[in-house]
Amino acid sequence: MLPLITATAVLASGCGENSESAVQDRGSGAIETAPVIVERVELETELTRLEAVGTSRARRSVTIFPEASGEVVEVHFEAGEHVAADRVLVELDARDEELAVELAQVRLADARRLYQRYQQMGAAAALAETTLDEARTAADAARIELQMAQIELDDRSIEAPFEGFVGITEVDPGDRIGPDTAITTLDDRSVLLVSFDVPEILIDRLAVGDPISVTPWNNRNTQLQGRVGDIGSRIDPESRTFLARAYVENDDDRLRPGMSFRVVLELRGERYPKVPEVSVQWGGEGSFVWAVRDGKAASVLVDIVQRQAGQVLVDAALEAGEQVVVEGVQRMREGLEVSVRGDQTSTGGGRPSGPEPGSDSTS
Repeated sequence: MLPLITATAVLASGCGENSESAVQDRGSGAIETAPVIVERVELETELTRLEAVGTSRARRSVTIFPEASGEVVEVHFEAGEHVAADRVLVELDARDEELAVELAQVRLADARRLYQRYQQMGAAAALAETTLDEARTAADAARIELQMAQIELDDRSIEAPFEGFVGITEVDPGDRIGPDTAITTLDDRSVLLVSFDVPEILIDRLAVGDPISVTPWNNRNTQLQGRVGDIGSRIDPESRTFLARAYVENDDDRLRPGMSFRVVLELRGERYPKVPEVSVQWGGEGSFVWAVRDGKAASVLVDIVQRQAGQVLVDAALEAGEQVVVEGVQRMREGLEVSVRGDQTSTGGGRPSGPEPGSDSTS
């Protein structure tokens, strides 16, 4: 009997005051408890990182064609020059159109004088109603002819439709050009539109205004910020993606339309309970964690949503602030009373000092 008494004494000495509630003689009616270390549940937003290749274009970009055919008499720009809106870029020979405008002005003035004369004569001249109507119609027709002549004259000057940078031109004074002749390109590149494909599974997660970062492939040290400006209205049935477009400021004019970019976008989803990865166990019904409820162990089934640096977002019946067991899970069973030896935070709180749960102290 002496060895048995000695072993009992050693066990009592090793447990100490803090372990009085540990495993005791069941025959004496004492309740079995287990020391554990727990961590409190927090709610965290699911984050999905999307990386894609994007292609840029200018906010406004056109190729300029003349409205009419004619001989080029003057080119008023150089390649790469920044031009203002309505700036005249090319002039065509306009002598015939100028004469047509003058002739239309003369005809309009003559028609208006005749109509005014008929109006002043009035009833005293016994003019037929139709005569007055014809004079008024002739004046209106002359006014329209003048407007048409003016439009043809304006078409002899090709202007920039908006502010931007012009490209290279192959047009020189003396060339004859027509409506199918490309004079030059014009780009408003103060803002670039970067288009990229997004998997269809994220159609409900992406929204206009979401922040985005882009990095030019030719300079990976330059990271620029932008925002999602447009989202495509349909999904490509072959690639199972949809098109999105981001707006990126280009105030210093370092970027060019047509450049390719590495696009990075973090999409925020729903909020889920966050638990330590070590607290997740697996059983016959799937993954679960041990929660401490009313001082007792309770298994809670969980579906893993996302892993985040040692933490796991789970879809489970857990509330913020609840305690889950992170150490001592091996001895857990449903309804077992537990004694909390430490309460860490999910932000990386330090491990409590003292012996680990379940270890025997022999000091």
